[in-house]
Amino acid sequence: MVENRDKYCVIMGGGIGSRFWPFSRRTLPKQFLDFFGTGRSLLQQTFDRFNKIIPTENIFVVTNEMYAELAQKQLPELQPEQILLEPARRNTAPCIAWASYHIRALNPNANIVVAPSDHLILKENEFLEAIEKGLEFVADSDRLLTLGIKPNRPETGYGYIQIAEQEKETFYKVKTFTEKPELDLAKVFVESGEFYWNSGLFLWNVNSILKAIEHLLPELSAKLSAGEPAYGTPQERTFIEENFPACPNVSIDFGVMEKADNVYVSLGDFGWSDLGTWGSLYDLSDKDANGNAALVAQTILYHCKNNIVALPKDKLAVIDGLEGYLIAESGNVLLICKKDEEHAIRKYVNDTQIKMGEEYI
Repeated sequence: MVENRDKYCVIMGGGIGSRFWPFSRRTLPKQFLDFFGTGRSLLQQTFDRFNKIIPTENIFVVTNEMYAELAQKQLPELQPEQILLEPARRNTAPCIAWASYHIRALNPNANIVVAPSDHLILKENEFLEAIEKGLEFVADSDRLLTLGIKPNRPETGYGYIQIAEQEKETFYKVKTFTEKPELDLAKVFVESGEFYWNSGLFLWNVNSILKAIEHLLPELSAKLSAGEPAYGTPQERTFIEENFPACPNVSIDFGVMEKADNVYVSLGDFGWSDLGTWGSLYDLSDKDANGNAALVAQTILYHCKNNIVALPKDKLAVIDGLEGYLIAESGNVLLICKKDEEHAIRKYVNDTQIKMGEEYI
């Protein structure tokens, strides 16, 4: 049984969320937004979820320093020292390494769940039960664990995990990781029954993950481990300001999970969604008889099918004759594009930045 004092959570919340532009902006990215009108942002919902099984004082948020005020305002339950502010964006491996060194200085017996701040979990009880079992699984051995989600369609927007032999109950050794595949390969994966979606949720003992980082990413550990005696002290911020920007820009998946030989996966079905795109939001939203989803705004639709409309709550949209479109307005930007071509949104963002300036990003 893992003691409550040894349970920790790291919430990664420093991304820009450019695929949700124009709702997600550089100054107010998607993790700080309330997409479903619940009164709680995605970040707050993530905190609420884990706070049911992990003490408040053991939950840490890692985010960019420009979001310090936002994070503190949305999570007043956390002390300022529980919000770790990155001076530069360096992907998930440096983020996790810093949080792990910080937590080990506080508790060398810590068992940690690492979670993105923008996931949706519909079956929360089953999810939290899996997290509890996962923390037990990693507490007494040198194992790195991720959560695998049973796929219900050949999705090309997720990474996949191929399972090998079963360890116990729902835990399996990982055979291979595959990044976002083409559709034909995704169909083969789903039909085989051997592949699960990679949720991006991780569990491990603090010593296990730092051992793996020091072995597989020595350049990263060299930048951050030298300051471990300062972690948890006023000198930590100075050390991070000096060293973090020089860390390699690498994901934890590529840098550690795909290379380590002690990686396991826990299989489950939690009503999980990586709320990463307008398409994923459309899939999760209530729709009318013609497949139209309207978020917040009022709409009058004629001859319209399979659209998603996301406008400010005081706006009325009257639309005629559109099928398969995204209509989204926020602040000073209105975006209208084909819903199935949302991969082009990053191009729209880049072109807007070049032609129109930062005020629209």
